[in-house]
Amino acid sequence: MRGAWHRLTAIDAESRAKGVVAFSSGNHAQGIAWAAKRLGMPALIVMPSDAPAVKREATLALGAEIVTYDRATESREKIAAGLAGARGAVLVPSFDDPWVIEGQGSAGLEAAAQMEKQGLGSPIQVIVPCGGGGLAAGIALGLPEAAVTVVEPEGWDDMRRSLEAGWIEPVGPNPPPTACDSLQTKLVSPLTFDVLSRRGVTGVAVSEAEVATAQRWAAEKLRLVVEPGGAVALAALLAGKVAMGEGMLVILSGGNVDPAAYARVLGG
Repeated sequence: MRGAWHRLTAIDAESRAKGVVAFSSGNHAQGIAWAAKRLGMPALIVMPSDAPAVKREATLALGAEIVTYDRATESREKIAAGLAGARGAVLVPSFDDPWVIEGQGSAGLEAAAQMEKQGLGSPIQVIVPCGGGGLAAGIALGLPEAAVTVVEPEGWDDMRRSLEAGWIEPVGPNPPPTACDSLQTKLVSPLTFDVLSRRGVTGVAVSEAEVATAQRWAAEKLRLVVEPGGAVALAALLAGKVAMGEGMLVILSGGNVDPAAYARVLGG
């Protein structure tokens, strides 16, 4: 919602009439649909056919139009670009956009202000979920004094490998299935990679079992409903893949869970 609102409010009145096109499995989709509805703009979302039903239904309920695609064989970027060109609409990527990155980074600024208010001092280390890196890049820019660690699901940890290599590495062939649908980005953008690389950001990967453990922990200890992709940072901490320390900020992002899948996780 943060990045979507920040981007859409920057679109001039004449362009707003033609609307926006975005691609997302559900979180950015809902942010775009929410912002577009409030600004009186048409919104079309390119969404994978296997996106959770709860995310699809919520996006439709906010008034957006949806076009589906096959995540394994089709390019959402190409489909969205074609639709935006045909409509004369503004294309709003989920992470490869300076306005979106800046908007997402406000999460870090607000969390830092909350920590200061509670007498915890400024964030020294931040652990953040990562798909395309928009949220992580925004936080890295907004909190330049903090060390940042991005977390991805195993097999989809292309940002981690890219940061270690010093150049962009795509997800390998036949990546494993993951419950973290919001983090299934096969290739990160030069924009987000450059920000994270220049900031010296590091990365780790977590297993599906570790993600489920984090979801259960959040429900039991924090009384928070967190979707799999939103729980990866907490999973890394609980699994000992990031050491606990003073001034640590852990971002839990996204609560769009499929009820049946979430019930299985809680029962596990």
